[in-house]
Amino acid sequence: MARATTPERLTITLWDFSWFVRTGPGEPFEDLDAAFAQAVERGYNTVRICAMPFLLFGSGLDSSALRLGPLGGAYAQRVRWYDVGAPTTIDAREHLLDLFRAARRHDCHVIVSSWEYQQSSAFAGDPAWWDALRAVPPAERPERLAAAHADLMDLLVAEGLDDRVAFTEIHNEVQVGHLTDGLPEGADAVVALRPSLEAAVDLFHARHPGRACTVNYAGVPHASMRGVPGNVDVLVVHPYVYGVLGALIDEFGMRRPVEGFPQDAAAARLLRPGAPPAAEWTLAPEHRWRLDATIISQAVVYVHDWADAAAFDRWLYDHYGEHRVAMAEKLRFWLDVAADWAAAHDVPLVVGEGWVGYTPLHGTFEEGPVGAEICRSAVARAREVGAWGTVVCSNAAPQHPMWSDVALQRECNALFTAAPLPPLLSGKPVS
Repeated sequence: MARATTPERLTITLWDFSWFVRTGPGEPFEDLDAAFAQAVERGYNTVRICAMPFLLFGSGLDSSALRLGPLGGAYAQRVRWYDVGAPTTIDAREHLLDLFRAARRHDCHVIVSSWEYQQSSAFAGDPAWWDALRAVPPAERPERLAAAHADLMDLLVAEGLDDRVAFTEIHNEVQVGHLTDGLPEGADAVVALRPSLEAAVDLFHARHPGRACTVNYAGVPHASMRGVPGNVDVLVVHPYVYGVLGALIDEFGMRRPVEGFPQDAAAARLLRPGAPPAAEWTLAPEHRWRLDATIISQAVVYVHDWADAAAFDRWLYDHYGEHRVAMAEKLRFWLDVAADWAAAHDVPLVVGEGWVGYTPLHGTFEEGPVGAEICRSAVARAREVGAWGTVVCSNAAPQHPMWSDVALQRECNALFTAAPLPPLLSGKPVS
C-alpha cells in the first residue's frame, strides 16, 4: 500500500470542516493557496479535512451552490471551530477539487475524513444536509459513508489527484457523535460499532483495493482496543488528556444540561459581566435544528461564549500543579497503548488531534508556556513510539489564534521529523 509520493512522516494541521465553512471575505480559508503556503512555512506537509463525502455522494442533494455561515446571531461566536464570521456560497464539489489541486501545487497531502455526523451540516444555510444524514438508519451509516468515500476517490482518480490522499477515514471520532445512535443503552460504543465499521472498511477496500482506509477514535480507547476493527490500515487516535481542563468542566457544571448550569458560581469566577441566564443563551427558533446537527452541548457553548478568557486561563494555571503529573502519565500511557496495538497489527499510528482539550477561542493555555511544553513533549513522545504522523496541537491551524505562533509549530514539526523511525513500532507507511 505504500506510495512513492507519501511522506515518511506526516506533519498534520487540522483543517476539519473549517476549510469549506470559513471561505468568506476575510476568513482564514478565503484563499486556499495562501493557507497551504502558510502551512508549508510552518513545517506541515499534510492537512486533515472533512471532505463532505455524504453530502457530495450520498445525500442526493445539489451542492453546486451550498450556502454556509454562522449558526445564528452571536451564538458560538467565541467558541473555537464555531466562530464563522462571513456567510458564503460554494460549489462544494469544485471547492474540494480546488483544495486537492492546491495541495499538489504546495506538495502537501490530505487525510480525507468526515465530520458530518458530528457538526459539518450545522453550518449549512438550511437543514437539508442534516435531514439527509439523520434519515439514514443508524446501522447503515458507516457503509453509506464508505460508499460515499469510494465515490469521492473515483472522482479524484478521474481528475488525476488521488496521489494527494494520505489515507481515508470513514468518519471522525466514531464513538462520539450520531454514528452511535441506536446502540443499546450502556453499550461500549467502540466495541458495539466494530462490526459495522469493519464492514465499511471492507466496502471501501473492495472498491479501491490497495488504498488505505481506517476510522478514528476520540481519546485512546485503551480499555476497548478489542473494538478497533482488525482490517484498518492505520490506527488514528485523538489523545486529549483534559486533566486540569476536566476539573474545570466538573467544577462549573459544563457537562450538565444547560437548565442545571450553576450560574452564580460560574458568573463570579469565570464569566464576563452581563452574561445572560444560561438557558436563555440559545438560537432563534428557525435555527434551532442546528443544536441537533452538532454534538457540542449548549452548556459548553454558553461558557465559551461568555467566559472571561483570562479568568478561564488563570483557573487552569492555578490548578495545573494538581494535575500535571497525571496528565503527563495519561498521555504517555495512551500513546504507548496505541503504539502497541499498531505494532501488533503491523499498521502505522497517526495522532490526528490531541493534547489538553476544548478551550474557549481566546484562551491561550495550549500555546502558553505550559501548553507549549505539552506540545513539545507530546510530539517528542509520538516520535519516540514511531508514529507515522502527528499534529503539533489541534489548535495549530489557520482558524485558531495559535496559527500565529510560527516558531512553536516549526520547532515541533522539525522535532517530529528529525529522528529515524524505531524499527519495531513504525508499522508500514500506507496511502
